[in-house]
Amino acid sequence: MTAPDGRTPRAEVEQPLAGGEAPVHEGGSSRREGAASPRDGETPAGSRRRVEQRGLYFDELETDIVYVHRPGRTVGEADNTLFSTLTMNAQALHLDEAWSTTQPFGTRLVNSMFTLSTLVGLSVSQLTQGTTVANLGFGEIRFPAPVLHGDTLNAETVVLAKRRSRSRPGEGVVTFEHTARNQRGEIVAVAVRTALILLAPATPAPAR
Repeated sequence: MTAPDGRTPRAEVEQPLAGGEAPVHEGGSSRREGAASPRDGETPAGSRRRVEQRGLYFDELETDIVYVHRPGRTVGEADNTLFSTLTMNAQALHLDEAWSTTQPFGTRLVNSMFTLSTLVGLSVSQLTQGTTVANLGFGEIRFPAPVLHGDTLNAETVVLAKRRSRSRPGEGVVTFEHTARNQRGEIVAVAVRTALILLAPATPAPAR
């Protein structure tokens, strides 16, 4: 294409590159003729390993570690209202602000079952995603302080005990203690639970 003054517009001027490579045009790119490139969504065979996000197997869980989970979870009014109504919990202390202002805490409290569910949920990605078989039950559960709208829950977990299952080969029984703190570091929930966790799969022997 030629401009009215007879000059070629700058974007279309092709300048040879060092080493004989093809020119690069504005708004696109060129590669050297004959160079192979992978199709969209593909990578050259054998060039990358695939790493799938998961929790920890029974063998990888340790009793002398504090597992700190991130990110935290800020709790909003909608979370509390929706969770309470979905679970048929009509407690005015979660739903009725006018009435709750006359109560000891002076405002609505976040449903403690939401706090418990969030506490366990915050641990999943780091500990049990894809490695748990079943949740076996809860032991001690405490709520030392209330959770209010706008509070941020941060969780951490310690492994209290672990043993191989006597009836289910390839699985183990793990006892977790989960602790939730608010943004001020105050403990708002503690829960001890037991879960059935997979042992790490056997690694195939290298071919000879």
